Amino acid sequence: MKGLFIINPVAGKGRGKKTAKHIERFMKEKAMAYDIRFTCCKGDGEAIARDAIQKGYDKIIAVGGDGTVYETANGMVGSHGILGIIPCGTGNDLAKSLGISGNIEKALNIIFEGYERTIDCGKANGRLFLNVASVGLDAEIVKETEMIKKYIKGPSAYVMGVFKTLLYFHDKEVWIDIDGVEMKKNIMLIAVANGRCYGGGMKIAPEARIDDGYFDICIVNKISKGKLLRLFPTIFSGKHLLVDEVELLRGKNIKIESREKLILNMDGDIGGETPVCIEMLKNGIRVMATHENISEDVITFVSK
Repeated sequence: MKGLFIINPVAGKGRGKKTAKHIERFMKEKAMAYDIRFTCCKGDGEAIARDAIQKGYDKIIAVGGDGTVYETANGMVGSHGILGIIPCGTGNDLAKSLGISGNIEKALNIIFEGYERTIDCGKANGRLFLNVASVGLDAEIVKETEMIKKYIKGPSAYVMGVFKTLLYFHDKEVWIDIDGVEMKKNIMLIAVANGRCYGGGMKIAPEARIDDGYFDICIVNKISKGKLLRLFPTIFSGKHLLVDEVELLRGKNIKIESREKLILNMDGDIGGETPVCIEMLKNGIRVMATHENISEDVITFVSK
């Protein structure tokens, strides 16, 4: 086995870069073959992963946040490579769904002594996402946050992005098709969830499973700004589902159209705009994970 670590050095306020020393020590102790590559700019993770697959690396390990994982996974499309994750970003939401610890040593042990698990992926606009794709309020927040990050780093950028977006955002008229069932709505948000949480721990779809072949689709319908502000904190506990304006549906193929162009958020990255077709890819990628909350038929144990 030969692994390549793709490290985002600026992830988690520089935690990604510091992690390199831990990786080197761990791999030398295990006497395993490995290489390390650092990303320099947006899109590097995907290019490095694609090159690594062509060079025959068995495991590609994303060291960073959900954005680094997103890029790495897209570079592995169509391959038999196995994705590993060492969470070093701000949110690390996919890692939570996979039971991967934020402790570096524990995360490394999962990659090399844990379980190989096949999970579902989503596909939209020709790109994969592993966790959540969405349109509406949160996608606008992603756009604003990316701009703010040029001046302010860390969680503060996201908080500022939230409040700035709330000042101007209003409900959007959309047409949604879920597995052939059409509906017209005025929405604040549509989140198509493969994983349970996003945005740094918001449990947008608390019962979602990343291996069941279905998306959990959370729709926040038109709601007043005041009620929306009260709703926002409840997403961290999953209690937003108790609010009348919130719906939770399930499906495999979702089409979203709108009168005005709406930004598509894919795992915290801007992935185009509406109209968009979101497709479920059952067993889309192999990852290393714990066995927590997994059906036994999707686990292959990797012996020590």
